[in-house]
Amino acid sequence: MAAPVSRLASDGKLRWFRGNLHTHSMWSDGDDYLEMVGLWYKDHGYDFLCFTDHNRLARSERWVKVNQNGSPPAAVQKLKARFPKDWVAERTIDGHQEIRLKTFDKVRNRIAEPGRFLLIQGEEISDLFGRSPIHINATNIQEAIPPMRGKSVAETIQNNFDAIIAQRERTGKPILVHLNHPNYYYGVTAEDLMRIRGDNFFEVYNGHPSVHNSGDSLHASTERIWDIILANRLGDLNLPVMYGLATDDGHRYHHIPSRGSEPGRGWVMVLASELTPESLIASLESGRFYATSGVKLREVISGSDGLDVAVEPEPGVDYTIDFIGTRSNFNRASQPIRDAAGKEIRATRHYSDDIGVTFKTVHGNRASYRFGRDELYVRARVTSSKHHPNPSELGDFERAWVQPQRGPAALKNAGGPAELKTTDGSAALE
Repeated sequence: MAAPVSRLASDGKLRWFRGNLHTHSMWSDGDDYLEMVGLWYKDHGYDFLCFTDHNRLARSERWVKVNQNGSPPAAVQKLKARFPKDWVAERTIDGHQEIRLKTFDKVRNRIAEPGRFLLIQGEEISDLFGRSPIHINATNIQEAIPPMRGKSVAETIQNNFDAIIAQRERTGKPILVHLNHPNYYYGVTAEDLMRIRGDNFFEVYNGHPSVHNSGDSLHASTERIWDIILANRLGDLNLPVMYGLATDDGHRYHHIPSRGSEPGRGWVMVLASELTPESLIASLESGRFYATSGVKLREVISGSDGLDVAVEPEPGVDYTIDFIGTRSNFNRASQPIRDAAGKEIRATRHYSDDIGVTFKTVHGNRASYRFGRDELYVRARVTSSKHHPNPSELGDFERAWVQPQRGPAALKNAGGPAELKTTDGSAALE
Protein backbone atom coordinates (compact mmCIF):
# COMPACT_ATOMS: atom_id res chain seq x y z
CA MET A 1 0.00 0.00 0.00
CA ALA A 2 1.53 3.31 -1.06
CA ALA A 3 1.74 6.19 1.35
CA PRO A 4 -0.71 8.96 0.46
CA VAL A 5 0.70 12.07 -1.18
CA SER A 6 0.76 15.12 1.07
CA ARG A 7 1.14 18.61 -0.39
CA LEU A 8 1.92 21.34 2.10
CA ALA A 9 1.11 24.70 0.53
CA SER A 10 -1.32 27.52 1.12
CA ASP A 11 -4.28 26.89 -1.18
CA GLY A 12 -7.21 28.98 0.03
CA LYS A 13 -8.61 26.27 2.26
CA LEU A 14 -5.39 25.81 4.20
CA ARG A 15 -2.91 28.49 5.21
CA TRP A 16 0.38 28.73 7.05
CA PHE A 17 0.30 29.84 10.68
CA ARG A 18 3.48 30.93 12.44
CA GLY A 19 3.80 30.05 16.11
CA ASN A 20 6.02 29.39 19.09
CA LEU A 21 5.33 26.47 21.43
CA HIS A 22 7.81 27.26 24.22
CA THR A 23 8.09 30.53 26.14
CA HIS A 24 8.28 31.84 29.71
CA SER A 25 7.03 34.80 31.69
CA MET A 26 7.22 36.13 35.24
CA TRP A 27 4.85 33.34 36.22
CA SER A 28 8.05 31.28 36.42
CA ASP A 29 11.54 32.38 35.37
CA GLY A 30 10.91 34.91 32.58
CA ASP A 31 11.65 38.62 33.04
CA ASP A 32 8.48 40.12 31.56
CA TYR A 33 4.75 40.05 32.18
CA LEU A 34 2.47 37.57 30.46
CA GLU A 35 0.64 40.24 28.50
CA MET A 36 3.87 41.90 27.35
CA VAL A 37 5.30 38.58 26.19
CA GLY A 38 2.11 37.95 24.22
CA LEU A 39 2.30 41.39 22.65
CA TRP A 40 5.91 40.86 21.61
CA TYR A 41 4.85 37.89 19.49
CA LYS A 42 1.73 39.61 18.21
CA ASP A 43 3.71 42.71 17.23
CA HIS A 44 6.29 40.58 15.42
CA GLY A 45 3.85 38.82 13.11
CA TYR A 46 3.20 35.55 14.90
CA ASP A 47 -0.21 33.92 14.62
CA PHE A 48 -0.12 31.87 17.83
CA LEU A 49 1.83 31.49 21.05
CA CYS A 50 1.80 28.88 23.79
CA PHE A 51 2.78 29.98 27.30
CA THR A 52 4.78 27.21 28.98
CA ASP A 53 5.89 28.35 32.42
CA HIS A 54 7.57 25.78 34.63
CA ASN A 55 5.24 23.51 36.62
CA ARG A 56 2.37 25.97 36.87
CA LEU A 57 -0.53 27.51 35.00
CA ALA A 58 -1.32 31.21 35.10
CA ARG A 59 -4.61 30.85 36.95
CA SER A 60 -4.18 31.84 40.60
CA GLU A 61 -3.61 35.18 42.31
CA ARG A 62 0.11 35.89 42.27
CA TRP A 63 2.09 38.98 43.25
CA VAL A 64 5.75 39.43 42.32
CA LYS A 65 8.40 42.04 43.01
CA VAL A 66 9.08 44.38 40.13
CA ASN A 67 12.64 43.05 39.85
CA GLN A 68 11.50 39.42 39.70
CA ASN A 69 13.95 37.29 37.68
CA GLY A 70 16.10 40.31 36.97
CA SER A 71 13.27 42.24 35.34
CA PRO A 72 14.43 45.86 34.85
CA PRO A 73 12.48 48.75 36.43
CA ALA A 74 11.59 49.95 32.93
CA ALA A 75 9.47 46.83 32.47
CA VAL A 76 6.75 48.26 34.70
CA GLN A 77 6.71 51.51 32.75
CA LYS A 78 6.45 49.61 29.47
CA LEU A 79 3.56 47.61 30.93
CA LYS A 80 1.70 50.75 32.02
CA ALA A 81 2.27 52.39 28.64
CA ARG A 82 0.69 49.48 26.78
CA PHE A 83 -2.08 48.87 29.34
CA PRO A 84 -3.27 52.16 30.85
CA LYS A 85 -6.47 52.79 32.83
CA ASP A 86 -6.07 50.67 35.95
CA TRP A 87 -4.87 47.49 34.26
CA VAL A 88 -1.79 47.31 36.50
CA ALA A 89 -2.42 46.48 40.17
CA GLU A 90 0.40 47.52 42.52
CA ARG A 91 1.20 47.33 46.21
CA THR A 92 4.15 47.85 48.55
CA ILE A 93 5.13 45.12 51.02
CA ASP A 94 8.04 45.72 53.43
CA GLY A 95 9.26 48.52 51.22
CA HIS A 96 9.21 46.44 48.04
CA GLN A 97 6.99 47.33 45.10
CA GLU A 98 4.95 44.40 43.83
CA ILE A 99 2.77 43.80 40.77
CA ARG A 100 -0.16 41.41 40.57
CA LEU A 101 0.28 39.09 37.62
CA LYS A 102 -2.62 38.78 35.21
CA THR A 103 -4.05 35.32 34.64
CA PHE A 104 -3.96 33.59 31.28
CA ASP A 105 -7.70 34.07 30.77
CA LYS A 106 -7.51 37.82 31.37
CA VAL A 107 -4.54 38.20 29.04
CA ARG A 108 -6.17 36.08 26.35
CA ASN A 109 -9.39 38.08 26.56
CA ARG A 110 -7.43 41.31 26.24
CA ILE A 111 -4.95 40.66 23.42
CA ALA A 112 -6.04 37.56 21.48
CA GLU A 113 -8.07 38.09 18.29
CA PRO A 114 -10.11 35.31 16.67
CA GLY A 115 -8.57 34.32 13.36
CA ARG A 116 -5.62 36.65 13.85
CA PHE A 117 -3.76 35.90 17.05
CA LEU A 118 -4.23 32.89 19.31
CA LEU A 119 -2.92 32.33 22.83
CA ILE A 120 -2.70 28.76 24.14
CA GLN A 121 -2.22 27.65 27.73
CA GLY A 122 0.65 25.25 28.18
CA GLU A 123 3.02 23.96 30.84
CA GLU A 124 6.67 22.99 30.89
CA ILE A 125 6.72 20.04 33.24
CA SER A 126 10.22 20.32 34.68
CA ASP A 127 11.38 17.03 36.14
CA LEU A 128 14.73 15.55 37.13
CA PHE A 129 16.43 12.20 37.44
CA GLY A 130 19.77 12.36 39.18
CA ARG A 131 21.56 15.26 37.51
CA SER A 132 19.58 14.97 34.28
CA PRO A 133 16.95 17.68 33.73
CA ILE A 134 13.88 16.35 31.91
CA HIS A 135 11.57 19.05 30.57
CA ILE A 136 8.37 18.23 28.71
CA ASN A 137 5.93 20.67 27.15
CA ALA A 138 2.18 20.17 27.08
CA THR A 139 0.38 22.49 24.64
CA ASN A 140 -3.29 23.23 25.38
CA ILE A 141 -3.12 21.59 28.78
CA GLN A 142 -6.26 21.90 30.89
CA GLU A 143 -4.90 21.25 34.40
CA ALA A 144 -1.36 21.56 35.77
CA ILE A 145 0.54 18.29 36.03
CA PRO A 146 3.29 17.95 38.65
CA PRO A 147 6.58 16.22 37.78
CA MET A 148 5.85 12.49 37.83
CA ARG A 149 9.38 11.22 38.63
CA GLY A 150 10.77 7.80 37.71
CA LYS A 151 13.57 5.33 38.34
CA SER A 152 15.52 6.27 35.20
CA VAL A 153 15.56 9.07 32.65
CA ALA A 154 13.47 7.01 30.24
CA GLU A 155 10.95 6.04 32.90
CA THR A 156 10.67 9.65 34.04
CA ILE A 157 9.94 10.76 30.47
CA GLN A 158 7.40 7.98 30.00
CA ASN A 159 5.64 8.70 33.30
CA ASN A 160 5.19 12.36 32.40
CA PHE A 161 4.00 11.56 28.90
CA ASP A 162 1.53 9.04 30.29
CA ALA A 163 0.12 11.66 32.67
CA ILE A 164 -0.39 14.16 29.84
CA ILE A 165 -1.97 11.56 27.57
CA ALA A 166 -4.28 10.49 30.41
CA GLN A 167 -5.46 14.08 30.81
CA ARG A 168 -6.05 14.34 27.07
CA GLU A 169 -8.15 11.19 27.11
CA ARG A 170 -10.04 12.20 30.25
CA THR A 171 -10.87 15.75 29.14
CA GLY A 172 -11.36 15.06 25.44
CA LYS A 173 -9.21 18.11 24.67
CA PRO A 174 -6.34 17.92 22.19
CA ILE A 175 -3.02 18.28 24.02
CA LEU A 176 0.27 18.20 22.15
CA VAL A 177 3.21 16.77 24.10
CA HIS A 178 6.87 17.14 23.21
CA LEU A 179 10.29 16.69 24.78
CA ASN A 180 12.30 19.86 25.19
CA HIS A 181 16.01 20.50 24.49
CA PRO A 182 17.54 17.02 25.01
CA ASN A 183 21.04 18.54 25.21
CA TYR A 184 20.23 20.86 28.11
CA TYR A 185 22.91 19.71 30.57
CA TYR A 186 23.01 16.74 28.19
CA GLY A 187 20.20 15.24 30.22
CA VAL A 188 18.45 13.10 27.57
CA THR A 189 20.10 10.71 25.12
CA ALA A 190 18.81 9.17 21.92
CA GLU A 191 18.57 5.83 23.73
CA ASP A 192 16.37 7.41 26.44
CA LEU A 193 13.99 8.89 23.91
CA MET A 194 13.75 6.41 21.05
CA ARG A 195 11.53 3.89 22.87
CA ILE A 196 9.11 6.33 24.52
CA ARG A 197 5.52 5.64 23.53
CA GLY A 198 3.27 8.60 22.96
CA ASP A 199 6.20 10.85 22.13
CA ASN A 200 6.30 11.81 18.48
CA PHE A 201 7.83 15.29 18.95
CA PHE A 202 11.05 16.78 20.25
CA GLU A 203 12.94 20.04 19.83
CA VAL A 204 15.56 19.72 17.13
CA TYR A 205 16.18 23.46 17.52
CA ASN A 206 15.78 25.47 20.72
CA GLY A 207 16.74 29.15 20.86
CA HIS A 208 18.14 29.13 24.40
CA PRO A 209 21.94 29.60 24.24
CA SER A 210 22.53 26.92 26.92
CA VAL A 211 20.91 23.92 25.24
CA HIS A 212 23.79 22.85 22.98
CA ASN A 213 21.92 22.22 19.74
CA SER A 214 25.25 21.43 18.06
CA GLY A 215 26.51 19.15 20.82
CA ASP A 216 30.25 18.94 21.43
CA SER A 217 33.15 16.51 21.01
CA LEU A 218 31.51 13.97 23.34
CA HIS A 219 27.82 14.64 22.80
CA ALA A 220 25.73 14.24 19.66
CA SER A 221 23.96 17.23 18.14
CA THR A 222 20.18 17.32 18.26
CA GLU A 223 20.06 16.52 14.53
CA ARG A 224 22.30 13.50 15.08
CA ILE A 225 20.02 12.41 17.94
CA TRP A 226 17.06 12.80 15.57
CA ASP A 227 18.57 10.50 12.95
CA ILE A 228 19.55 7.87 15.52
CA ILE A 229 16.00 7.87 16.89
CA LEU A 230 14.45 7.69 13.42
CA ALA A 231 16.70 4.84 12.27
CA ASN A 232 15.92 2.74 15.32
CA ARG A 233 12.20 3.53 15.53
CA LEU A 234 11.56 2.86 11.84
CA GLY A 235 14.18 0.16 11.32
CA ASP A 236 13.69 -2.05 14.37
CA LEU A 237 11.19 -0.77 16.93
CA ASN A 238 8.18 -0.29 14.61
CA LEU A 239 7.36 3.01 16.29
CA PRO A 240 6.09 6.18 14.61
CA VAL A 241 8.19 8.91 13.04
CA MET A 242 9.66 11.42 15.48
CA TYR A 243 8.92 14.99 14.37
CA GLY A 244 11.33 17.87 14.97
CA LEU A 245 10.18 21.24 16.35
CA ALA A 246 11.88 24.62 16.51
CA THR A 247 11.09 26.85 19.50
CA ASP A 248 12.34 29.95 21.28
CA ASP A 249 12.35 28.97 24.95
CA GLY A 250 12.33 32.71 25.59
CA HIS A 251 13.07 34.12 29.05
CA ARG A 252 14.61 37.55 28.39
CA TYR A 253 12.56 40.20 26.61
CA HIS A 254 14.60 43.36 27.22
CA HIS A 255 17.74 44.61 25.44
CA ILE A 256 17.21 42.42 22.38
CA PRO A 257 19.47 41.30 20.75
CA SER A 258 21.92 40.01 23.31
CA ARG A 259 23.25 36.61 24.32
CA GLY A 260 20.30 35.73 26.52
CA SER A 261 17.38 33.35 25.96
CA GLU A 262 15.31 35.64 23.77
CA PRO A 263 12.25 35.44 21.53
CA GLY A 264 12.27 35.27 17.75
CA ARG A 265 14.88 32.59 17.16
CA GLY A 266 12.91 29.48 16.19
CA TRP A 267 9.30 28.64 15.39
CA VAL A 268 6.98 26.28 13.55
CA MET A 269 4.97 26.98 10.43
CA VAL A 270 1.75 24.95 10.60
CA LEU A 271 -0.56 24.37 7.65
CA ALA A 272 -4.10 24.37 9.03
CA SER A 273 -7.64 25.29 8.10
CA GLU A 274 -8.22 27.65 11.03
CA LEU A 275 -6.45 29.30 13.93
CA THR A 276 -7.66 27.13 16.80
CA PRO A 277 -5.85 24.75 19.16
CA GLU A 278 -7.81 21.85 17.68
CA SER A 279 -6.87 22.62 14.08
CA LEU A 280 -3.24 23.43 14.83
CA ILE A 281 -2.64 20.32 16.93
CA ALA A 282 -4.33 18.09 14.36
CA SER A 283 -2.01 19.48 11.69
CA LEU A 284 1.08 19.10 13.86
CA GLU A 285 0.20 15.49 14.68
CA SER A 286 -0.33 14.82 10.97
CA GLY A 287 3.08 16.26 10.08
CA ARG A 288 1.60 19.25 8.24
CA PHE A 289 4.28 21.68 9.38
CA TYR A 290 7.95 22.54 9.19
CA ALA A 291 10.38 23.93 11.74
CA THR A 292 12.46 27.00 11.01
CA SER A 293 14.87 29.57 12.36
CA GLY A 294 14.21 31.95 9.49
CA VAL A 295 13.95 30.12 6.15
CA LYS A 296 10.46 30.25 4.65
CA LEU A 297 9.17 27.39 2.49
CA ARG A 298 6.69 27.71 -0.35
CA GLU A 299 5.76 24.06 -0.74
CA VAL A 300 6.58 20.55 0.50
CA ILE A 301 5.31 17.45 -1.32
CA SER A 302 5.83 14.02 0.17
CA GLY A 303 4.61 10.60 -0.88
CA SER A 304 5.60 7.06 -1.73
CA ASP A 305 7.92 8.21 -4.51
CA GLY A 306 9.90 10.81 -2.59
CA LEU A 307 10.13 14.33 -1.23
CA ASP A 308 9.99 17.73 -2.98
CA VAL A 309 10.89 21.04 -1.33
CA ALA A 310 10.45 24.59 -2.63
CA VAL A 311 11.79 27.65 -0.81
CA GLU A 312 10.19 31.09 -0.70
CA PRO A 313 13.45 32.89 -1.54
CA GLU A 314 14.72 36.20 -0.24
CA PRO A 315 16.51 38.46 -2.74
CA GLY A 316 20.26 38.02 -2.60
CA VAL A 317 20.10 34.90 -0.43
CA ASP A 318 21.30 31.44 -1.52
CA TYR A 319 19.98 28.12 -0.28
CA THR A 320 21.38 24.61 0.15
CA ILE A 321 18.88 21.75 0.41
CA ASP A 322 20.16 18.49 1.92
CA PHE A 323 18.16 15.27 1.82
CA ILE A 324 19.17 13.20 4.84
CA GLY A 325 18.15 9.66 5.75
CA THR A 326 19.07 6.12 6.68
CA ARG A 327 18.84 2.86 4.72
CA SER A 328 17.39 -0.35 6.10
CA ASN A 329 20.73 -2.19 6.11
CA PHE A 330 22.44 0.35 8.39
CA ASN A 331 25.06 -0.94 10.81
CA ARG A 332 23.27 -1.46 14.14
CA ALA A 333 26.45 -1.54 16.25
CA SER A 334 27.17 1.27 18.72
CA GLN A 335 29.80 2.07 21.31
CA PRO A 336 29.70 4.02 24.57
CA ILE A 337 31.28 7.46 24.80
CA ARG A 338 34.37 7.78 26.96
CA ASP A 339 36.13 10.84 28.32
CA ALA A 340 39.85 11.60 27.98
CA ALA A 341 40.60 9.27 30.90
CA GLY A 342 38.74 6.39 29.25
CA LYS A 343 35.80 6.53 31.65
CA GLU A 344 32.38 5.88 30.14
CA ILE A 345 30.09 8.91 30.38
CA ARG A 346 26.36 9.27 30.10
CA ALA A 347 25.83 10.39 26.50
CA THR A 348 24.20 9.26 23.26
CA ARG A 349 26.26 6.32 22.03
CA HIS A 350 28.47 6.44 18.95
CA TYR A 351 26.78 4.90 15.90
CA SER A 352 27.89 4.16 12.38
CA ASP A 353 27.94 6.87 9.74
CA ASP A 354 25.30 4.71 8.01
CA ILE A 355 22.81 6.66 10.14
CA GLY A 356 21.90 10.12 8.92
CA VAL A 357 23.50 9.95 5.48
CA THR A 358 23.25 12.96 3.18
CA PHE A 359 21.74 11.30 0.12
CA LYS A 360 21.59 14.39 -2.06
CA THR A 361 22.54 18.08 -1.93
CA VAL A 362 21.06 20.75 -4.17
CA HIS A 363 22.08 24.41 -4.31
CA GLY A 364 19.00 26.39 -5.22
CA ASN A 365 15.43 27.22 -4.27
CA ARG A 366 13.85 23.91 -5.27
CA ALA A 367 14.92 20.28 -4.98
CA SER A 368 13.54 16.76 -5.23
CA TYR A 369 14.56 13.36 -3.93
CA ARG A 370 13.19 10.13 -5.40
CA PHE A 371 13.16 7.00 -3.25
CA GLY A 372 15.00 3.83 -4.20
CA ARG A 373 14.04 0.60 -2.46
CA ASP A 374 15.86 0.63 0.87
CA GLU A 375 15.39 4.01 2.56
CA LEU A 376 13.77 3.93 5.99
CA TYR A 377 13.12 7.68 5.84
CA VAL A 378 14.27 10.90 4.24
CA ARG A 379 14.07 14.36 5.73
CA ALA A 380 15.21 17.67 4.27
CA ARG A 381 17.21 20.51 5.78
CA VAL A 382 17.38 23.89 4.09
CA THR A 383 20.32 26.12 5.00
CA SER A 384 20.38 29.78 4.01
CA SER A 385 23.48 31.84 3.24
CA LYS A 386 22.00 34.44 5.59
CA HIS A 387 23.28 34.51 9.16
CA HIS A 388 20.66 34.41 11.88
CA PRO A 389 20.18 38.02 13.10
CA ASN A 390 20.11 36.92 16.76
CA PRO A 391 21.54 33.39 16.93
CA SER A 392 21.47 31.03 19.88
CA GLU A 393 24.91 29.82 18.78
CA LEU A 394 27.37 32.27 17.22
CA GLY A 395 27.70 31.78 13.48
CA ASP A 396 24.29 30.13 13.01
CA PHE A 397 22.71 30.44 9.57
CA GLU A 398 18.96 30.55 9.12
CA ARG A 399 17.54 27.10 8.47
CA ALA A 400 14.37 25.09 7.96
CA TRP A 401 13.75 21.45 8.86
CA VAL A 402 11.30 19.44 6.75
CA GLN A 403 9.68 16.54 8.61
CA PRO A 404 10.78 12.97 7.87
CA GLN A 405 8.98 11.00 5.20
CA ARG A 406 8.84 7.21 5.61
CA GLY A 407 10.70 5.43 2.86
CA PRO A 408 9.78 2.15 1.14
CA ALA A 409 11.74 0.03 3.63
CA ALA A 410 9.84 1.48 6.61
CA LEU A 411 6.50 1.09 4.86
CA LYS A 412 7.35 -2.53 4.13
CA ASN A 413 8.42 -3.15 7.73
CA ALA A 414 5.18 -1.69 9.04
CA GLY A 415 3.00 -3.40 6.47
CA GLY A 416 1.92 -0.06 5.06
CA PRO A 417 1.58 3.49 6.38
CA ALA A 418 1.13 3.74 10.14
CA GLU A 419 -2.45 4.41 11.05
CA LEU A 420 -1.77 6.83 13.85
CA LYS A 421 -4.87 8.72 14.80
CA THR A 422 -4.62 12.45 15.41
CA THR A 423 -6.77 14.30 17.91
CA ASP A 424 -9.27 15.22 15.20
CA GLY A 425 -9.77 11.52 14.37
CA SER A 426 -7.94 11.61 11.03
CA ALA A 427 -5.01 9.37 10.13
CA ALA A 428 -1.60 10.98 10.46
CA LEU A 429 0.44 11.00 7.26
CA GLU A 430 3.73 9.18 7.54
